[in-house]
Formats: sequence, structure tokens, C-alpha cells
Amino acid sequence: MEAFLAVVCVVAVLGLFWAMLIYNRLVRLRQHVRESWSGIDVQLKRRHELIPNLVATVRGYAAHETDVLEKVTRLRSEAMRGGSSPRGASRSEEPLAGGLAALFAVAERYPALRADAHFLALQRELAETEDRIAAARRFFNGNVRDYNSLCEQFPSMAVAKFGGFQAVEFFDLDRAAERVVPRVAV
Repeated sequence: MEAFLAVVCVVAVLGLFWAMLIYNRLVRLRQHVRESWSGIDVQLKRRHELIPNLVATVRGYAAHETDVLEKVTRLRSEAMRGGSSPRGASRSEEPLAGGLAALFAVAERYPALRADAHFLALQRELAETEDRIAAARRFFNGNVRDYNSLCEQFPSMAVAKFGGFQAVEFFDLDRAAERVVPRVAV
């Protein structure tokens, strides 16, 4: 009887130890997800800060293109308000990407603008920012995959449910056009 009780105690202690390890791993992965989301947020803010300079430069050469310029400015404001979650950021950044494409289409019609050093520097900076956003998105989605897998796998999902851990959304782009990085003309 004492041996049986000892075995039960050992199994209970090992089970508790296992649950603590899983719980701590879930906490660590959740922190990785939060940290990687902040990386995306920083890059999105960087993009938002570049856009007014880009719009001002285009306005200097193509002042009569006010519809496109105002649209990009409005979309930037909306994107800045909509990005506290992956789904919200994805939805608010989607129209902005289309607006930027329209802005670059306008720039294509003005050879003097395409040759402007300031415009080229801004376009290059935006292309680099888009690359950084893509890298941050891959890093974030990798962390989300690892975290969600642990939350959904048996038996760790029992610890996840008990600890209040919930799956996190991926940060995805809905349209193929948004995956295109702005082209830098040299």
C-alpha cells in the first residue's frame, strides 16, 4: 500500500511539474508573439511617417492630382487608427497599399518627379520599409504558429485552457497586389 501511495505521489508531482513547464512555455511563447507584433507595429508606423513626405514630394510635381494625394493621406490616417490587432492592421493597411500603388502610378506619368533625388530616396526608403514589414510579418507568424500549436496540441491544450491562453490570429495580406514591394526606379 505504501508503494502504491508513493507511486501515486510521484506521478502527481511529475504531472504538476509537467504542467508548470507547459505553462511557462506558453507564457514565453505568448511574450514572443507580443514582442514580434511590436516589431510589425514599429515598421507600420515607419511607413506611416514616410507617406506624408512622399505625398508632399509628389504634390510639388503633380499638384493637379489632388484626388490621389488626398486619398493616400486619408488612407494613411485610417491605417494609423486601425492596427491594434493583426486582423485590424491587415484590414486597415490593405487600402493603404492600394493607395500607394496609385500614388506610384501617378509618379510614373511625371519624368521629372521620377528623376527627383528626394522622391527616389523616399521611394527607396519605402521599399526598404516594406521589406522590413514582410520580415517582421514572417517572424510574427512563425511565433504565432508555435504558440497556437502548443495551445491546440494534446495534452498541452489542457494547460492552455486552464491558464486562459487563446489562439492568436496570423497577420496575413488578403490580396496578391499588396505583397508587391514598391519598385525603385534608378
